[in-house]
Amino acid sequence: MSNERSNERWVLALSEDPDQAALSELRDRLLRGLRYALKQRYRVTEADLEDFVQDALVRILANLTSFRGESRFTTWAQKVAVRVAFSELRRKRWENVSLQDLVPDSEQADAGQGDSALSWMPSSERSPEQQITRKDLADLLAWLIREELTERQRQAMTAIVLQGMPLEEVARRMGTNRNALYKLLHDARRRLKRQLEAHDVTVDDVMSVFESSG
Repeated sequence: MSNERSNERWVLALSEDPDQAALSELRDRLLRGLRYALKQRYRVTEADLEDFVQDALVRILANLTSFRGESRFTTWAQKVAVRVAFSELRRKRWENVSLQDLVPDSEQADAGQGDSALSWMPSSERSPEQQITRKDLADLLAWLIREELTERQRQAMTAIVLQGMPLEEVARRMGTNRNALYKLLHDARRRLKRQLEAHDVTVDDVMSVFESSG
């Protein structure tokens, strides 16, 4: 297309005092791209898309110097917009869920209400014996998480490993940073490994719990 802006023209138009025509053109491109990328997510409204694009434009303008020209500028900008959108969608998914809600207390577990953290694990279409073995391993893992980890380790393991909450969101809610949270998870995994070995359970045994059914 003869009227297509080059990478250099995009960067020049958006630097320092951004050209409003270029901003408007980029906004329209990002909006069209997000409509396509998120078309299967029926709960995303047009107002959500507008917010995602606005946030993406702010991010793009603040990080123009990081664009190295290895792709078309609009491709790079669209990737930024998609990352912004998915980050916000993940945040919204968890905004009304507390870490405490994810971890059942002892009374709930004793009453048989503590399986929610492992409820996503796939059921097997294999033999009844294999299904029982998988259930026993899942129950053991849940019990060890509840009984052998500190409260903060339990919250982090349940939220990140079992429930899939984004690490950044867990770190924010726990008032810590990524590095400290990595260390917390590392210590929790080491403790769980020792306790599993004490029950004559190997890492391979535990991984079978997480495998999808064949």
